[in-house]
Amino acid sequence: MRGPRAFGTGTLNKHMTLSLFTGYPLYQLGNPQLRVFRTNFFIQLVRPGMAQPEDTVQFRIPMEMTRVDLRSYLERIYNVPVAAVRTRVQHGSNRRRDYRNVRIKKPDYKVAYVQLAHGQTFTFPDLFPEKKRPEGSSVTEDLQDQVLEDQRRRQSCDPRLGGVPGWFSL
Repeated sequence: MRGPRAFGTGTLNKHMTLSLFTGYPLYQLGNPQLRVFRTNFFIQLVRPGMAQPEDTVQFRIPMEMTRVDLRSYLERIYNVPVAAVRTRVQHGSNRRRDYRNVRIKKPDYKVAYVQLAHGQTFTFPDLFPEKKRPEGSSVTEDLQDQVLEDQRRRQSCDPRLGGVPGWFSL
């Protein structure tokens, strides 16, 4: 019994050839590239935790992606001029435990810091801007907002308790 065969494979003898892509002409050195290949990489634009210069953008990229891959990805697909790319590996935490008290490790990922070309800057858009108060706002509205904020602060959980209700602590 024959096993399953992969797509595009076949048997070749000395008189026959196998072509996978019959619709596209063969690429030859010096000619323009006829196809655009999208990569299998997914990159995430991340808001940095610490303040960074305006010309630096932080990405979360797969472990297999190199800085050369990222540079060509941004320059060719998104037309973003890149001056430099620096990468580091962030180890996933393994503090969480499951019901059997076995540690669960989050996967490692790579962080890339892309410095844009001279004169290029990037700032995150403000998706949820604060509402501006009209100058004629009353004192009662300000007092009411202050009371609501105090109530929210009192009802929020203390992170030091670790999810234990407030009435349980001493």
